[in-house]
Amino acid sequence: MAHSLEVLRGRRITVGVTGSIAAYKAVLLVRLLTKAGARVNVVSTASARAFVGESTFSGLTGGPVLTDMFDARRGGEAHVELAQSSDLLVIAPATADVLARLAAGRADDLLTATVLCARCPVLVVPAMHPTMWAHPATARSVAVLVEDGVEMAGPVEGAVASGDVGLGRMIEPEDVVKRIVARLGGGELAGVRLVVTAGPTVEDIDPVRFIGNRSSGKMGFALAGRAAMRGAAVTLVAGPVALETPPGVRRVDVRSALDLKRELLAALGPDLSAADALLMCAAVGDFRAEHVATDKLKRGTAGLTLRLVQNPDVLSEIGAMRRGKRPVLVGFAVETGTDTEIVARAREKLRKKRVDVVVANHAAESMGRDDNRVLLVGEGFADALPALPKAQVADRIVDWLATQLSNTVVTRATRGARHSDAAPRRRKKPRRR
Repeated sequence: MAHSLEVLRGRRITVGVTGSIAAYKAVLLVRLLTKAGARVNVVSTASARAFVGESTFSGLTGGPVLTDMFDARRGGEAHVELAQSSDLLVIAPATADVLARLAAGRADDLLTATVLCARCPVLVVPAMHPTMWAHPATARSVAVLVEDGVEMAGPVEGAVASGDVGLGRMIEPEDVVKRIVARLGGGELAGVRLVVTAGPTVEDIDPVRFIGNRSSGKMGFALAGRAAMRGAAVTLVAGPVALETPPGVRRVDVRSALDLKRELLAALGPDLSAADALLMCAAVGDFRAEHVATDKLKRGTAGLTLRLVQNPDVLSEIGAMRRGKRPVLVGFAVETGTDTEIVARAREKLRKKRVDVVVANHAAESMGRDDNRVLLVGEGFADALPALPKAQVADRIVDWLATQLSNTVVTRATRGARHSDAAPRRRKKPRRR
């Protein structure tokens, strides 16, 4: 990580501290940032100062702690000046209260007013009791902030101040620094090429009728958007959905399973070398009509017999084409049944389709919803994530992918070149983080 910290030298970072017992971690965060050469301003809320005094932060930064939006010494425009001069704004720890105020667009103290003025990246690091994090009101706040482009880091499972254990513990300062380095350095996925599929496919029966499924496309669009935010070059192959294209994402619209296969293979290249990873999130229809009527089928008295034929299993074909571990293949499985049954089916899909991981979930907990509860199933592991907004589920999946790619992404000089089995691709050494 020592080399990657160079990106912090001379960068202006504003650290907002709010009233949580985890405020002590903000002290460690400020120390790490200043030691790396960043120019740090600390904004402390009134409740934060009950946990950590101003002298602690000013001793680390060599400057005053900023507390008052109407400080006459700064011309009464401290929030505007901070927002304009900051390369990144991080709020660590972020309480449930500040999440709610930020989501509502409040500007009733220096910190929230600065966020409202900011056009730089904003990184929010939540910390609170697990019951507060699990409350629907907090989930709504997080969903709004993520939709607005705010990046969330954490929380994680662990013990909190009360001694209770659950999802709400602030991530460690070193991990916050990694996220800051990734964001200021163009993202840890900078230079990585991803292909994401999303949404349903529909199979026409006649000019007005089709066979389809209930996929909303929200999970795939979240994956594309979050990966692009972290620096990846993303091609999104999308079925017919009414969703806005995420910023920085190249979108290709398709309709049927055969359309999707054609565009997907074009995006991956004939030898699959045009992408570093494929996230196959689309709900591809298993069947299509054997014959599509050119005229609308009329209602009759004897009913209608419709002959269906199987669509190609696109992911299986790509898995069979792949040589070695490139591109990384992420499959998705919407199932019904118990977690145990779903994991068993995911493992079967893992082997049958020759993919690296399967993201499995219950149909009732995912289809058409804004949140999702998934299981990441690979060889030797099955990690269950709690129910989270789909953007945060996407972040967890992208976290896994970033770790996987750190060992498999080839150098820029060898990208696009053809390699035989006798001449294996040169790999980047894993980056220290």
